[in-house]
Amino acid sequence: MTEGGAVLPWLVIRQDEGGNRYRVGRYATRAEAERVAARLETRGHQQLYVVEKADRATT
Repeated sequence: MTEGGAVLPWLVIRQDEGGNRYRVGRYATRAEAERVAARLETRGHQQLYVVEKADRATT
């Protein structure tokens, strides 16, 4: 998938206490996605943030 012509294969996924998963964003590099996930985790909420590589099924 592309947004603005850039390839963004890394996803940040938020998982809540009920197991529901939501895509927070797509990023060009794993490092960038991990920085975003770490920043979100510092907010102290009960959600879990996970970095995943997108596959063809999620595009």
